[in-house]
Amino acid sequence: MKTMLKTLVATALTAVSFAAFAQGAFPNKPVRFIVPFPPGQATDIMARLLGDTLSRQWGQQVLIENRGGGASIPGMVLGRDAAPDGHTLTLGSSGSMGVNPTLYPNLPYDPLKDFALVNGVFIVPLMIIAHPAAPYANIREMIAAARKEPGKLAWAYAGTGTSQHLTGELFKSRTGVDILGVTYKGSGPAITDLMGGQVPLMVDSLASALPHIKAGKVKALAMTTLQRVPQLPDLPTVAESGYPGFDGNGWAGLIAPRATPREIVEKISADVRRALTDPAMQQRIIERGAIPDPRGPKEWGDFIAAEIVKWGEIVRKANLKPE
Repeated sequence: MKTMLKTLVATALTAVSFAAFAQGAFPNKPVRFIVPFPPGQATDIMARLLGDTLSRQWGQQVLIENRGGGASIPGMVLGRDAAPDGHTLTLGSSGSMGVNPTLYPNLPYDPLKDFALVNGVFIVPLMIIAHPAAPYANIREMIAAARKEPGKLAWAYAGTGTSQHLTGELFKSRTGVDILGVTYKGSGPAITDLMGGQVPLMVDSLASALPHIKAGKVKALAMTTLQRVPQLPDLPTVAESGYPGFDGNGWAGLIAPRATPREIVEKISADVRRALTDPAMQQRIIERGAIPDPRGPKEWGDFIAAEIVKWGEIVRKANLKPE
């Protein structure tokens, strides 16, 4: 009995010592950010911004590893299977965390069971834009036009299952309008056709659309965010245009393998929040068409759980299938 007691005490002390060491020493080598998107995409840009700031905080380099393609699934699996020591983190997004669980029936990971949710990083506001010659000046007029001729209006979006696509389907569900969706391989070719008059409407990200709005090449009708955004403070939201609570956005944040020690998760979360609440960092994110999201593990986790339910309902209602 005495031997067993000594063993239990020694084990407990070792665990406490390890926890204290892990919290104090982390990171003790370069940290890897797995980005399940190609270079230049919004998540990649924001990961590099945050990585630069954390490199200075930690005194260790943050390395970006892009694993694009496959609806983010290969990158997510790579992050799930990494060593659970905090030195490999993944950028989980609205598509990979919120949409994929319903869109892909045999998804090889579970966003809530296979990962420790570390912290939000950014929100990508989405919006509805139109060709400058479109005969409606705001979202109410566009809805009226769509109701007058069901199925005649069309809008472009960047790929099946993207946040743009799902937000468009959410809009149709909430407003009761029938708008034909035209799928493109990315925002670039879609907005090119919008400006060329081949399609009259588009659901796009603020980051992609803002330069064209400022140049007068497209017309902004409404934000799909719950609240107005600082980049276009005079542009109303769908929510305040007669559809309270409407909220459709892209987003991303940091996740870690599930077995990552809690104290390491909390340290990373605190350091990320410190970076995201810095005014200079916030301005850099806003300039790139996004909004900082400093929500910690609990609040961000609750948000993700709600997003899985919300987008799951839309995927099922629209009978969407993966490309």
